Amino acid sequence: MIQETNQTWTPPPNLKISSWADNYRRLSPESSAEAGAWRTDRSPYQREIMDSFNDPDIQRIVFMKSAQVGATEILLNVIGYYIDQDPAPMLIMQPTLQMAQAFSKDRLATMIRDSEKIRDCVKDPRSRDSGNTVLSKKFAGGNLNIVGSNSASGLASRPIRIVLADEVDRYEQSAGAEGDPISLATKRTTTFWNKKIYMCSTPTIKGLSRIETAFEESDKRYYHVPCPECNESQVLKWKNVVWDEDKPETASYACEHCGSVIEEHKKQWMLKNGEWIASAPKSDTAGFHISELYSVWSTWADMAKNFLEAKKNPEMLKTWINTALGESWEEQGEAVEYETLLERRLNYDYTTIPEDVLVLTAGVDTQKDRLELQLVGWGHNYEAWVCDYKIFWGDPNAFNVWSDLDAYLKKRFKTESERLIPISCCTIDSGGHHTNMVYQFTKPRQARRVFAIKGLSTAGKPIANRPTFVGKNKAVLYGVGSDSAKEAIFARLSTEPEQTTLHFCSDLDEEYFKQLTAEKRVTKYVRGRKTLVWKQIRPRNEALDTLVYNFAAIYILNPNFDSIENKILTQESKPREKQQNRPQKGINRGNFATNWK
Repeated sequence: MIQETNQTWTPPPNLKISSWADNYRRLSPESSAEAGAWRTDRSPYQREIMDSFNDPDIQRIVFMKSAQVGATEILLNVIGYYIDQDPAPMLIMQPTLQMAQAFSKDRLATMIRDSEKIRDCVKDPRSRDSGNTVLSKKFAGGNLNIVGSNSASGLASRPIRIVLADEVDRYEQSAGAEGDPISLATKRTTTFWNKKIYMCSTPTIKGLSRIETAFEESDKRYYHVPCPECNESQVLKWKNVVWDEDKPETASYACEHCGSVIEEHKKQWMLKNGEWIASAPKSDTAGFHISELYSVWSTWADMAKNFLEAKKNPEMLKTWINTALGESWEEQGEAVEYETLLERRLNYDYTTIPEDVLVLTAGVDTQKDRLELQLVGWGHNYEAWVCDYKIFWGDPNAFNVWSDLDAYLKKRFKTESERLIPISCCTIDSGGHHTNMVYQFTKPRQARRVFAIKGLSTAGKPIANRPTFVGKNKAVLYGVGSDSAKEAIFARLSTEPEQTTLHFCSDLDEEYFKQLTAEKRVTKYVRGRKTLVWKQIRPRNEALDTLVYNFAAIYILNPNFDSIENKILTQESKPREKQQNRPQKGINRGNFATNWK
């Protein structure tokens, strides 16, 4: 007890974290393209972020950032410093337990191995009686525990002086039934006068982003760099990146003061002479925001190329805004009016599939007296064309309606040049009606990529999750992040007609568009936290659901569009061979009952 008390009241050492890293940190070859001695001068903006941990007046540090700015290395430097210089009970929180294990094995373990100063402080977990595991490290004067945000027991079981919360926008809303994981972890620091709470993440959706909310409550520091020509200080902004038309490789930066064009090779000088300036200095939380524009591991030309690709697709653009600019994505309104979509119908249908379509998918919804199917074509950058909407009337407990669906899924559809396209993947909802019938139908057709799916109405879930095996016949079942799919769909619906990547065929009626826009995003409080949920505003929404299932199908399929197009071009360049009549493989209406089993 006396030893713990002395440790608590021991003043921190004079050595700052950036200096410790420059003296003792070694970058590991497995995780760094620049293995060897750490140099803070390589990325000067990292210095103040690390050294803010040494400021006794700062207890909370917030880092809202893009990718490619060395955030994980900053976190590792902080850990190494406290193990060696200022031992304390520490907690590292990752979004999931799997990510916590990967961080420990792939990043933490290699840093400890290659940095001699701390190598002997933490025993190898493989050694006998080391007292250490993958998720728990002990060292003289302190310990380090690594948890997933969904692990309530890991968050509430011990006092913590240093809390390091990584990628907080990917955290679960609640750690089991215990509440917000960051609040749980923060409560464990109450007894320490010299506690530090660090939050780091790329942001996600505006209004829901944990890291953005925390940054807005901080002193909001931005890294100002001087212009090499006029020496005026400025924050680097994407709107000032310029390049020749259709030549993103020529990208450079235009000074917002004098207009001088700044070449990429001058970036390092700008970073070296930059400084962090707080825009809300009254706050006692140190907040830092930085984008990929400052990265020494990325160029403005790289960003321009990635931007031109991303802006072709709303989902990709959202990811680019989050991960390249370190900014949150603002949703385009709460609802879309169906009347405006009626006017966007184009002159094609399922008999004349657009030539740009390379892959076809189908999504099927089950109802008490029918099956509803939507057929969607896909091209480069996941551009989508709704090609058909069909209802198969009949009792899904009987074989006939499934036989009709099976016959449709075997069809091939012609493009304008008479190229034939099959349906490459079909997903069928099993979460509502006739679950067992869906499993029985999909199991023998999995080789044709006909799969059962079940919606997961949780924000942030991938559109297509890892498959599981269900039912007596062990059918493949994919979980579908329906909220994520609806975000992607409504982002496309909200795009201007000339820029949209979601197109509609001519024979879709008013009812289709009413169903497609039958839901809207509303704000609700779940366990005391503001969140966005989808609310149905019309009685029927099958058109939206089946489009969601098509998005799941294309994500499951994950096609290589370039390869498919090259194969088509190669086939078209060869003389057509006479096709022999062959009996169609598979089942037909006559023997459907036999094959059903």
